[in-house]
Formats: sequence, structure tokens, C-alpha cells
Amino acid sequence: MNKDILSESEEDSKTWNTVIKPKGSLFEIDFKEIWRYRDLLEMFVKRDIITQYKQTILGPTWFFVQPIMTTIMYMIVFGGIAGIKTGTVPQALFYLAGIAMWNYFSDCLNKISNTFAANEGIFGKVYFPRLIVPLSVVTSNLVRFAIQLSLFILVYLFFVFFKGAHVEPNVYVLLLPILIIMMAGIALGFGILVSSMTTKYRDLTVLFSFLVQLWMYATPIIYPLSTMSAKKQWIMALNPLTSIVETFKYGTLGEGVFSWWQLGYSFGFMVILLFVGILIFNRVQRSFMDTV
Repeated sequence: MNKDILSESEEDSKTWNTVIKPKGSLFEIDFKEIWRYRDLLEMFVKRDIITQYKQTILGPTWFFVQPIMTTIMYMIVFGGIAGIKTGTVPQALFYLAGIAMWNYFSDCLNKISNTFAANEGIFGKVYFPRLIVPLSVVTSNLVRFAIQLSLFILVYLFFVFFKGAHVEPNVYVLLLPILIIMMAGIALGFGILVSSMTTKYRDLTVLFSFLVQLWMYATPIIYPLSTMSAKKQWIMALNPLTSIVETFKYGTLGEGVFSWWQLGYSFGFMVILLFVGILIFNRVQRSFMDTV
């Protein structure tokens, strides 16, 4: 009898430090909870980096090979056959600048858009903040972006010191951290939005992959925006990535179109997109396992 009383008192003295409860609002983001799961975020980041090229011949060298081969192809097809001019900037520098920015964005977007489908096994067994997964994607891809950015810097230094290329970097290159945040935000917003829709309509994944390819050609990656008329530049500026890529090129190469208004539009677009994306993401994750 005394043992029963003692066990009951012990049960009463227990305090729970983790409480799982439904969100009160669809737009509610528990940043404290995400911070508590930062170890899991770090684990997902390491997993993405290690497993991506674990069973490959060249390993992380692909981070260099892919942009180099893409640049060579662009120089042959667009610079040579199509005759698209890149101004006074060497073609290799011009294309590498756009490729480094676009690769980070597109890789984040494609992986985040597959969040629910790729992690349904984990989501159905263990509880953790679902936003941890897309956040790990934008974080792990920073490693790839840093490697490709270092490749751009090496080629940049080669053309400046050995080829005497006429490039004029300016103070706007300091906006790079903000540009990275904006790219990550837009990729995160679109990615979780598409991932939420593809839980029920899987064929949208194929359509979305096709649209991402078209999106690249609507972004000034292979052609300078400055060669277009003012009206066409205004239309191109509706693409939120246009000002981001052009600002990076303008800051590093000294050529391009820079506009605070266009950059502000892209930032506002990112904020609204994240709002809508997280709203739908929180709604879908409540009944995700019932749908799949």
C-alpha cells in the first residue's frame, strides 16, 4: 500500500518539458521549437551533403565539373552559334556568375518541392517541426554555392590578372548576403507551396520540373538585360530573380542593370510568397498522412 502511495506521489512530481500540441493558427511558426530541434537540422544538413555524392566517382568534384561544363556549353551554343554578346565582360565570367546564382536557387527549389513525397516515411513515424526539412535544404546547398562561388572567384582572378579583362567590381557586391537570403526565401516559398500541392496531385511534379527549366530562360543568365529595351526590361523585372541576378553581376562585373526599386519588389515578393507558402504548408501537414 505504501508503495502504491509512493509511486503515485512520484508520478505527481514529474514535470514534462516537451509538450506537443496542434497549432492555433495556420500561419503560426514556433521558432523556439525549431531552435530546440537545431541538432536535427544539423543532422539533415550533414546527410544532404554526405549522401549526395557518397557513391559517385568524382564525389564533391562534381560541384566544379557541372558549372564548368555548363559554361563551356553556353559559350559554344549561345556565345558562338547564337552570337549573344556579353558586352565587355568575358563570356566565361558572365555565364559563371549567372550559373552560380541559378544553381543554388534551382537546386533548393527542386529539393524543397519534393519535401512531403521524399520524407513521408519519416513524417509518419517521428514528430518534429516539418519546416526543419526545407530549412536543411537551403542550408546544405550553401556549401555547394560556396564552392561554385569560389570557382567563379578563381576564374575572375585569372581573367583580371592574366588576361587583363575589363571588369569593375563595386560596393554593391556587399549585397551578396542579402541576395542569398532572397534566393533562399523565394525557393523556400515556392518549394513548400508546390510540395503541399503535390501531396494530392503527384503529376504536378512533372509540370513543375518543366516550368523550372523555362524559368531559367526567363532569367538573365545567358543574356545581358542591358541589351533589351526599357519596356522589355520592365517585363523581365516582373521575374523576382531578375533583379537578384543582375545585382550580383553588376556588383562583381561592373555591368548590368541595378535598381533599388526592382530589388525592393523582389524582396516584397519573397515575403508574400513565404506567407502564402507557410500558410498552405501548415494546413497540408495536418492531414498529410491521410492524403498519401
